[in-house]
Amino acid sequence: MFRSTHAVRAAALAGTVALVLTACSSGGTDDAGSTETEDAAAGSAPLKVGSLLPQTGSLAFLGPPEIAGVDLAKEEINAAGGVLGQDVEVVHTDSSDADNAEVATQSVTDLISQDVSVIVGAASSSVTRNVIDDITGAEIVQISPANTATDLSGYSPFYFRTAPSDIVQGNALANLIIGDGHTRVAFLVFNDDYGTSLRDVASATLEEAGVEVSYGNPGEEFDPASDDVIPSAVTAAMATSPEAIVVIAFDQTKLIVPALQTAGFDTSKLYFVDGNLADYSADFEPGTLEGAQGTLPGAFPSEDFQERLLGVNPDLTDYSYAAESYDAVILSALAAIRGEGTDGPTIQENMAAVSGAEGGTACSTFEECAQLLEDGEEIDYETVSGAGAFNDSNDPSSAFIGIYQFGPDNKNAWVKAEEGEAAA
Repeated sequence: MFRSTHAVRAAALAGTVALVLTACSSGGTDDAGSTETEDAAAGSAPLKVGSLLPQTGSLAFLGPPEIAGVDLAKEEINAAGGVLGQDVEVVHTDSSDADNAEVATQSVTDLISQDVSVIVGAASSSVTRNVIDDITGAEIVQISPANTATDLSGYSPFYFRTAPSDIVQGNALANLIIGDGHTRVAFLVFNDDYGTSLRDVASATLEEAGVEVSYGNPGEEFDPASDDVIPSAVTAAMATSPEAIVVIAFDQTKLIVPALQTAGFDTSKLYFVDGNLADYSADFEPGTLEGAQGTLPGAFPSEDFQERLLGVNPDLTDYSYAAESYDAVILSALAAIRGEGTDGPTIQENMAAVSGAEGGTACSTFEECAQLLEDGEEIDYETVSGAGAFNDSNDPSSAFIGIYQFGPDNKNAWVKAEEGEAAA
């Protein structure tokens, strides 16, 4: 095992499988055994990772990059020798969305029956709420690459996320609006935990800066399951004469934007978030969203990382949360190596340490980090997403939020990134 005393990290960067230990079988002779580490590695079952990511439903556009991130991590880990001498195995399942909760429930039942030690997902905070007790209750490590709801922080010792909570994105969104000089802002937000959580953080930051939130306050959300309420919500928002409108929704965005156009709103003054920062080139007339902006957690993926992802899925056109999904698998694999076991409890106990929460030598690839661990050193895995080490709530201690802007083709492009700190 590795030493338990470490230096404090100075700054952050911009079910269950049982462990079986083999015993000597040569009558106890002194020279017949191997080292404890070799015995542990030889007796460990392969690390099995399940994914619970959207293949159907309103967040299906996030599925391909997230799944590609998981597959790329598996490919690179196995190319570097695997975990404790064995290849990582991945089982993909569908999470769908909160309106189809039975899909995720069935997927989790399936993953537990296949003895996974780690589940990457869900993308939606609402979906996670439906299954988190089943996952963590089975002592499976759950790592979401995209959950942002603030009340999930510290939910369970077995629950982690590689995306920051809405505290970071909400503040970044509000500061973007403030920087653009708007003094009266409306929210068109659906009544969903993700929507209200993000709205609450952003609106509080806006109001602290003297910006009026004219519509979309608590009690003024629309029902995400009813498209019929969108016209009345748009009418109510427009009646307050907002200078800018924040749209926090999923597929409902495709109905909201035309309704705002019809009402005469300047759609270049729209602000989107990660749940709807999508490619709308096939949905709206050219120029519809030109100038509109949005926020997305995570540093913009490098060209090298994009190329590696395309090697896994050449049809990718979006990279949202691919890095966070990749980091989730890498971190769990490194935690298994550090703890010398592929079971959920061992991985859980070592997740924070390999993220750099207790200090260690900086490393940026699985191969490099694994070698350091095998040499007996502590590590600080520097994530592709730019997320900092896990804090006491198992959230990233810091993270980047990307700022994107739509062009005349209704596709968004990265403009800049802002780093923010998360509360412990």
